[in-house]
Amino acid sequence: MVRLHVKRGDESQFLLEAAGGARLADLAPLVARIYNGRLKVQRLCSEMEELAEHGVFLPYNMQGLTDEQIEELKLKDEWAEKCVPSGGSVFKKDEIGRRNGHAPNEKMQQVIKKTIEEAKALISKKQVQANVCVNMEMVKDALDQLRGAVMIVYPMGLPPHDPVRMEFEDKEDLSGTHAGLEVIEESEAQLWWAGKELKETKLLSDYVGKNEKTTIIVKIQKKGQGAPGREPLISHEEQKQMMLYYYRKQEELKKLEEDDDDSFLNAEWADNHALKRQFHGVKDIKWGPR
Repeated sequence: MVRLHVKRGDESQFLLEAAGGARLADLAPLVARIYNGRLKVQRLCSEMEELAEHGVFLPYNMQGLTDEQIEELKLKDEWAEKCVPSGGSVFKKDEIGRRNGHAPNEKMQQVIKKTIEEAKALISKKQVQANVCVNMEMVKDALDQLRGAVMIVYPMGLPPHDPVRMEFEDKEDLSGTHAGLEVIEESEAQLWWAGKELKETKLLSDYVGKNEKTTIIVKIQKKGQGAPGREPLISHEEQKQMMLYYYRKQEELKKLEEDDDDSFLNAEWADNHALKRQFHGVKDIKWGPR
C-alpha cells in the first residue's frame, strides 16, 4: 500500500494508505471525505465543550438578550423543560448568551469531556508523528462516540436548533463562517504531489510507480486554486533547532574569548618582581615631575 501524507498548505493533516492501482477519481473524494470528517469532529468537540459548560442552545430570538429583555419581550424557551440533562442541571450562566446556562452536573460533564478527548485523539494530527493511518472508519467511530455521550447526558435529546444536533443530522449551516471556508467539497477536491496535479483520469501508480511501500506527501486543494506552495527545504521546527544551536555556539565562543583575556597580568598580584622590589625598598616608585 502506498502511504499518503496528506497536507493542507504546509500543515500536516493525516496519513492514509491506498493501493497503487487506485483510481485518482475515487481517491481525491475519499481524501476530502476524511478531511471534512475530521473538521466535523473538531467542530462537534468545540460545541460539546460549550454544551457541557452552559447547557443547550437558546432559540435564535433569545440569544444575546439580557434576562430583563427576555422578560420584557415575554419570550420563553420551550425546549428548556424538555431537554434536561440526566441527573439534573447546575446553573452556569453563558456570558455570550448563546446557551441557557443549565449545564449538566459534574459527573455528566466528565462523561462529555472524556469522550471529547478520546474522539480528538482518534483524528489528531499527532497520529502523523505516531505513524498511524487514519481512515473513514476511524472518523465514523469518533462521531459515534460523541453521539453516544450526548445520548447518555441528554436522553431526551437536544433542541433542533442546537449546533450539536445539527452536526449529527448533517444540517449544519456554515455559510459565512471560517469553518465553512475550511471545508472542501468532494467534487471540488484536487490532489497535488511534487508540484504536479494528480489528474483524475489516471491511477496513483502512474505517478509514483509500482513500489507499494512508497510514502509521498500530497496536498489537498480546491479546484481552480492553482498549485500549492512547495515544501520548504527544512521544517519550521528544524529551523528553530538550528538557530538554537548557533546561538549556543556563539555564547560558548564568547566565554572562550573572555577566558583568553590576559588583562589580569597588569594586576599587582600578578607581578613576578613585586617581592624583590619590596625588599629593595623601591616599591610604588613613580617617575615623573612633582
